[in-house]
Amino acid sequence: MKINWGTSIVIAFVAFISFILFFVFRMSTEVKAEHDLVTEDYYKDELGYQKDIDAEQNAKDLSNQLKINITEEGLNVDFPNSQEAEKISGHIFMYRPSNKRLDFDIPISLSNSHLLIPDKKMLEGRWNIKIEWKYDDQSFLHKENINY
Repeated sequence: MKINWGTSIVIAFVAFISFILFFVFRMSTEVKAEHDLVTEDYYKDELGYQKDIDAEQNAKDLSNQLKINITEEGLNVDFPNSQEAEKISGHIFMYRPSNKRLDFDIPISLSNSHLLIPDKKMLEGRWNIKIEWKYDDQSFLHKENINY
């Protein structure tokens, strides 16, 4: 039996469509392929995101910005001079993208406007810093990425 070129094209189309349908069916039924980008409590989480956005804007609106400096002793966080150090409360979250076990959280308790994270806690490499603090019932948020 000889197949002409028209029949060959139809067979090729049918094979291609079957191939695509196989993968569509497989991806829609396989449990490992389920990657939903939406959280379970989307609307409740959205309120939290808006609070973070507002807190970041509060930090940007300050006349004296929060500053992070790398020194020989470690990482020095300078809070705004316009805020009294004793009234500042919150925490600093240090996130290491390359190793989850190196992440740590430091509560903020100040006697002056500086907070030092010791050099022994910091390893060389990239760190994502998230500083959340409150002053006079107003929330502030500062995010920064550094290479230590």
